[in-house]
Amino acid sequence: MTPRARKLKVAVLFGGRSVEHEVSVVSAQGVMAAIDDTRFKTVPIGVTRQGTWLTPAQTERALERIRQERIRSLDEPLGEGLLYRTAALGALRRVDIVFPLIHGTNGEDGTLQGLLEMAGVPYVGAGVAASALGMDKALQKTFFRHHDFPVVDDVEIKASDWTRNRDSVLHAAEATIGYPAFVKPANGGSSVGTSKVRSREDLEAAIAEAFRYDRKVLVEEAIEGREVEVAVLGNDEPEASPVGEITYETEFYDYHAKYDDPATGLHIPADIPEALSDRLRETAVAAYKALDCAGLARVDFFLTPDDRFFLNEVNTIPGFTPTSMYPKLWAYAGLSYSDLITRLIELGLERYQEKPRG
Repeated sequence: MTPRARKLKVAVLFGGRSVEHEVSVVSAQGVMAAIDDTRFKTVPIGVTRQGTWLTPAQTERALERIRQERIRSLDEPLGEGLLYRTAALGALRRVDIVFPLIHGTNGEDGTLQGLLEMAGVPYVGAGVAASALGMDKALQKTFFRHHDFPVVDDVEIKASDWTRNRDSVLHAAEATIGYPAFVKPANGGSSVGTSKVRSREDLEAAIAEAFRYDRKVLVEEAIEGREVEVAVLGNDEPEASPVGEITYETEFYDYHAKYDDPATGLHIPADIPEALSDRLRETAVAAYKALDCAGLARVDFFLTPDDRFFLNEVNTIPGFTPTSMYPKLWAYAGLSYSDLITRLIELGLERYQEKPRG
């Protein structure tokens, strides 16, 4: 009789201190429910809103409470502190691979990836450099301009400049970008801290709001058009999904539209000419490769009425619930949610095996 193959232990790491904590919790629940349990055993590791890492056992209890009480976040344990943090970190060394689903700060900005690199633990998704560039929209746009990708005009504002000379900063933004414009934190996600502005009064208030979330803020030209997205999958030879489109009834695609508004729609495939779809998919793959992404990323574009497009951002840990755009794009292409999870784990292990062991 052939011995049964050992199941690989997959740590599903989720939660975190960012404003996207609740989205991460939902993504993790989706992955753990859909993972191929004939091949993998999940080890849940939650991180509370306060930043405490929970042990797998404590995470299981927190998830049960979430299911029973319909709460949406991980609670801070009382009286445990560093003991749980240390034990949770130790659990990472006893798994075969980590599936990071922490969005935003300390999750997809390269810091978590650096921790896993130092620990020598394989993980799903982009490495340190690609994660950092993917998170920092200011650096990402500078990088894309250097590589001749079409991006929207913007002005970057640092907190120190805002504090020292507010009037000069406002004048420069108005002279360079004008109105309407979007104001957003350079490091952030889910449109938290993002505002659309049409006047000096709007602009000043929006910049102050964005600085609540980051020390760098972008003021960007507002592009009137459609929002389309491409899912990219792979390591050195990535593939692009069909193009999807997002429609919404709010003024822009804000947090409410993304997660709470039933009027928001995901349209797959997007109703665009085939030649334009091909150009978007090719650009998505080129941007993915330029950043040296791995595993997965969602590439977002603005599409104007005359079929010009602008690369908005590359998101290295996109929303990953069963109803999120990234898995739905691949489901339309014929790759189920469960099979997508399996493929991402395989890609993470392949990437790890490529690394020199000096």
